[in-house]
Amino acid sequence: MTGADILLTALEREGVEHIFGYPGGANLPIYQALPGHPKLKHILVRHEQGAAHMADGYARASGRAGVVFATSGPGALNLVTGLATAFMDSVPMVAITGQVASSAVGRDAFQESDVIGCTQPVTKHNYLVTDVHQIPAAVKEAFYIATTGRPGPVLIDVCKDAQQAVWEDPEWPSEVDLPGYNPAHDADLSQVEQAIAALGKAERPVILAGHGVILSGAENELQELAERTATPTGTTLLGVGAFPTNHPLSLHMTGFMGTGWNIKAVQNADLLMMVGMRVDDRVTAKLGEWAPHAKTFIHVDIDASEMGKNVRPHLEVVADAKTALTEMLKRVNGTPPPAARGAWLTQIDRWREEHPLRYTKSNGHLQPQDVMIEMYRRCQDEAIVVADVGQNQIWAALWWNYKKPGLFINSGGAGTMGFALPAAIGAKVARPDKQVWCVAGEGGFVMTAQELSVAVKHKLDIRIVILNNFNLGMVRQFQDDFYGGIRSEVDLTEMPDFVKLADAYGLPGYRVTSQDQLKAAFDKAEATKGPVLIDFRIDPEANVYPIVPLGKGLNDFWEAPDN
Repeated sequence: MTGADILLTALEREGVEHIFGYPGGANLPIYQALPGHPKLKHILVRHEQGAAHMADGYARASGRAGVVFATSGPGALNLVTGLATAFMDSVPMVAITGQVASSAVGRDAFQESDVIGCTQPVTKHNYLVTDVHQIPAAVKEAFYIATTGRPGPVLIDVCKDAQQAVWEDPEWPSEVDLPGYNPAHDADLSQVEQAIAALGKAERPVILAGHGVILSGAENELQELAERTATPTGTTLLGVGAFPTNHPLSLHMTGFMGTGWNIKAVQNADLLMMVGMRVDDRVTAKLGEWAPHAKTFIHVDIDASEMGKNVRPHLEVVADAKTALTEMLKRVNGTPPPAARGAWLTQIDRWREEHPLRYTKSNGHLQPQDVMIEMYRRCQDEAIVVADVGQNQIWAALWWNYKKPGLFINSGGAGTMGFALPAAIGAKVARPDKQVWCVAGEGGFVMTAQELSVAVKHKLDIRIVILNNFNLGMVRQFQDDFYGGIRSEVDLTEMPDFVKLADAYGLPGYRVTSQDQLKAAFDKAEATKGPVLIDFRIDPEANVYPIVPLGKGLNDFWEAPDN
C-alpha cells in the first residue's frame, strides 16, 4: 500500500464517513487514491476556510470528529481561522494537510510553509509525518486526542514522499499509548459531595451551563439537577440550547449581552455553579464586579487548566459534565429545598417581569426580532440553528425559544465572521434528518458565500436567513454607544443583490422588506427542496439589548430605550 492508501484506510478504520477538502500539489497522492475508497464521501469545497468550518459544524451536529483535507502552503494556512474557531470552542476535528517532500522541508520549496509552527497555538496537538511508517499511529492518536478529554482540533502534516512511499504489510495499532496524555474522566467524589451539599444549603443559587454540557450530552442531567434542587439555570452563548428557555427555571443567556433577569440573578446569587464553561470576559464583563454576593463558586470542567484561570473556585470538580452531573444526581437527597429558595424564585420571576426582552415594533422598518420569532415558530424545537457573528448571532441567541434542549451552533470564542454558511452545510451533512437554518448578517455572509456552490451541488435543504442592515451592525452599535458616535468604515450599502447572487449560484432567493411579507417568504422556504436564501432588509438602526457598556460591570447593563 502507498502512504496515501494507508492514510485513507486509517480514516476508514476510525469510522470516518465524510471529508471536506480541496486538492493541491502536495496532497495529490491522497486524491489519486481517494476513488479507491468509496466508503469515504469527499465534499469538494470552494475555499479551505469553508472546509474547516464545515468540518466544525459536522462535528458539533454529530458528536464525531470532523475531517478536513488541504494542500501545503496557502491551502494549509487557509485552515488556520477554522482551526482557531474549533480550538476556542473545544470542537473535535482532524485536519490532514499535504506537505512538500521531507528532503525539501525547511528549504523554502514551492508552496512550503511551516504548518506545524503556524498551527501549534490553535490545535490541541499536531504531527509532521516524514515517513510512511508513521501514518497509522499518527491517525489513530489524532482521533483519540481530538475526541477525548476536552475536545479540540488535531493536525497531521504529511510529506508528499511519505504519501507516495510503499509499505507492503502495514501495521495497524490496536490501541493508543500516550503516557503524557491523561484526560480527566471520573469526578472526585468528595468534591461532588461537597458541591451538592453546598447547592442544597444555598438560599440564592444559580447554575450557569456552557458548551461543555452540550459536548458531553448532559442536557437531560442538567435539567434534572435544576428541577430536583429548584435551582435557576442560565447558559453562556455557546451553551444556548443546553437548557430549555421556556422552562420555569430558565434564566436564558448570561453575560454582557445576556437577559436582564439572568444578570440580576447572577449578581445577587450566593452560590454559582459553573458547568462546562470558561468563565470568560463575555460572561463576567468587569471581572472585579462579577457576582459580588456569591460566597461559593463551584466550577465543573473537564479541563483542569480552566480552574482558577479567571475565577478561583471554592470547589473544583474536574470531570466531564455528564459524569459530574450524574454523580451529583445520585447524591441529591430528595428533600425539598430550603424555604428561602421559594423567595429566591419569586424574586427572579419579578426580575423577569421588570427586565423583559424588548424591541422597537412600529418605526416603519422590519425588525430582526420579528424575523427570529417567526423562524423559531417553524423550528418546532427540532431544527438546528447555525448563527454567524455580530448582532445576528445575539438576536438568534436571545430569541431562541425551544421547550427542550436543542442545537444552537455558533462561533463563540473566536467570533469568526463567515462561520455560519459552511458550518450549516457541515451540520446538514451530519444530520440530514434535521431542518437546518443558517442565520447571518450580510457582512459575514459574503466572506464565505462561495460555499453556496456546495449546498447547491449536494442539494442540501438549508434555509439561509440574511439579516441585512447594510452595515457592520455590531461595530456600528459600538461606535454609536461607546466611541463617540463616530461611524467609521461600517457602511455596506454597496453589497451584492443577494437574490441575484442566489440565482447565479442556482438556488432560489427572496427579498423581504416588511413584516407582512414574513410568513409568505418562510412558507416558500419551507416548501423548497435544496438550499434557499431570504434577504431580510431589516432596520439599519436596530441594536442589541441588553448590553453592558465596555469596561463596565454587569450591574451597569443597558436595556432597550423606551422609544
